[in-house]
Amino acid sequence: MKAEEVRPMARGRWGEILAGLAPQLQPALDRVGRHVPCPVHGGKDGYRVFKDVDATGGSVCNTCGVFADGFATLMWANGWDFSTALKAVAEYLNANSARPAQHRATRPEPVKSEDDERLRQSLNQVWNESVPILDRDAEPARLYLARRGISIPPPEALRFHPSLAYYDGDKRIGEYPAIIAMVSGTQGNPVTIHRTYLTQDGKKAPVESPKKLMSYPKDRKIIGGAIRLVDPGPVLAVAEGLETALAVMEGTGLPVWCAVNAYLLEHFEAPPEVRRVIVFADKDRPTAQHPGGHGQEAARRLVQRLWANGIKASAIVPAGEIPSGQKSLDWLDILNRDGAQAFPSLQSIDARVRKAA
Repeated sequence: MKAEEVRPMARGRWGEILAGLAPQLQPALDRVGRHVPCPVHGGKDGYRVFKDVDATGGSVCNTCGVFADGFATLMWANGWDFSTALKAVAEYLNANSARPAQHRATRPEPVKSEDDERLRQSLNQVWNESVPILDRDAEPARLYLARRGISIPPPEALRFHPSLAYYDGDKRIGEYPAIIAMVSGTQGNPVTIHRTYLTQDGKKAPVESPKKLMSYPKDRKIIGGAIRLVDPGPVLAVAEGLETALAVMEGTGLPVWCAVNAYLLEHFEAPPEVRRVIVFADKDRPTAQHPGGHGQEAARRLVQRLWANGIKASAIVPAGEIPSGQKSLDWLDILNRDGAQAFPSLQSIDARVRKAA
């Protein structure tokens, strides 16, 4: 069966499908909309399925990324490609065509409009309570960036919140200072806020997930978006993490956007004024789900899609071995290890691309 045939059949039954094809998601399906440990990398409270999971099958992990629909969730959770996920869903639906959904005892109420309004108000409140990084009260943010090895003036797109609540599921753990950044959609519209929780002396906060995305209304789409650190030019660089993007900006002088994670990097959409994209990819260790390294795979797929859409693109991975005990090597590591001179110039990138061609 084709995807356009399976999608309408799956709508309204995704919770049941996910429970049947990926049982490891059951804890999240039992607590729809609430955080549970990630079924892939573990942790304490980084993963949740969307409140409209029955309709969409979507979910999100603060570390692994956003999975917009049931196919994406299954591909991530089981390490499948799309054709495998499509076939499995089609076979499940055919085998269970008359079976009622039983993946949990009680089904969640539909997401109400007042829920979306509450999320909008929360996002607006956090943003309005923030101040520029150069504000006298934002010393924890400046200390944190300095500790991370970033010396360029912080972009205006980054802001500081003096006391932001941190939750472990529904439990309020405490309040911490935080660097916040707006994540914009493909049209530049605000979608949500990325938070980096800190201590007063400029270290990562002692919490399970110091970096988190805020929940956002269901009519906003994060896929394709990014943290727009600066205005783009004809050439735009993109990287995964926030500090990595700042490191690339410091090392190259190019305009850089932050894609937040590998999944969003893979699905990044360049704005119309951009004619060329340079992907500064993370070098990740191979895993069963990503034998080529998640960061490298995401960068390669993004480059292929951009070329297909008429945008020149290339990806660069840090040179050197991943340090023992670390999961990856990124461009912030390169900045701290070798300095800005270790970053390639635009001319050297051009020469490399010509040689590869």
